[in-house]
Amino acid sequence: MRIASLVVIVTAFSPVMIVPAKAVPPTVTPSPGYEARLAEQRRAAQARPPAEISKPSRPHRPVVRKRTSK
Repeated sequence: MRIASLVVIVTAFSPVMIVPAKAVPPTVTPSPGYEARLAEQRRAAQARPPAEISKPSRPHRPVVRKRTSK
């Protein structure tokens, strides 16, 4: 009796198990407030000139470490 009921349950739910989920994470759904903030940041980034990259005053020298015997 248990095996027969298990077979019926598995058979009834097998189409549901095969169908892929239609869920989407919240970042995929459109959000008007988030889109507005992104647009504002993009406008601010385009209006501001890029920062100048300062060159180091002296060239970088690699650090040489002395080997110690153990």
